[in-house]
Amino acid sequence: MATKKLTTKKTEKTEEKAVVKSSVILGARITEKAANLAEKNGYTFNVAPNANKSEIKKAIKAMYKVTPIAIRTVTMSKKVTTPRGRRGRMGTTGGGKKAYVYLKKGDTIEVL
Repeated sequence: MATKKLTTKKTEKTEEKAVVKSSVILGARITEKAANLAEKNGYTFNVAPNANKSEIKKAIKAMYKVTPIAIRTVTMSKKVTTPRGRRGRMGTTGGGKKAYVYLKKGDTIEVL
């Protein structure tokens, strides 16, 4: 009795993970500090808490067609606040994560 040896070829595909625009970059962060930074080719974005620098870089390339030269991320912690006019009620700020994205001298991003 002859036994057949079944062989299967496994083809490994190296697919690059597609970055969905809204899953990584939540939106531009519009503040006075961000406006001052935009004059120096730096832009500030609210990003997903689990996003890393390489995912942010890919998302910026896909959305705005520019290549960042540096990205800095900052995790913002939640803070307890007392709203004005509401005695005894405590609240919290949102917290989250933001990214500072720096571009080359000639590149710009239209935020609004």
